[in-house]
Amino acid sequence: MKRVTTIVCAAAALLGVSSLASTAAFADGKDWSDGPVINVSSIRTVDGHFDEYMHWLATTFKKTQEAAKKAGLITGYRVIVVEARGPNDPDILLVIEYKNWAALDNLGGKLDKISAEVEGSVDAAAKSEADRASMRKVLGSRTEQEAILK
Repeated sequence: MKRVTTIVCAAAALLGVSSLASTAAFADGKDWSDGPVINVSSIRTVDGHFDEYMHWLATTFKKTQEAAKKAGLITGYRVIVVEARGPNDPDILLVIEYKNWAALDNLGGKLDKISAEVEGSVDAAAKSEADRASMRKVLGSRTEQEAILK
């Protein structure tokens, strides 16, 4: 009887340790890994200015993003056209992808240099930003990270 009790206790202990190990595996993220960080800006074009804004995206925006990509500041970008369901919904999503959260450190100054190269100066880039207000409204943005499941 003593031997059976010892075996049962040992099995229970082993089961308890293995369940703790599996809980720890989930808790420390072993079932997924960090993917890229993505910023999504929601844009609503002003009526009658969709094509004008798309032209700006195809020219200045694209040049800026390509320069940022070449400089290693971003890993990619996309422009997604969406069906707006109401007056406060976006009709364009601008998606910028970064390698990780650390890529966002001191990003503003680095992007100012890119904007100055593409648009001539930081002041010209700021004026361009203000001018785009006649074509579109920024509804907001969010930054998120992809979780890559193992």
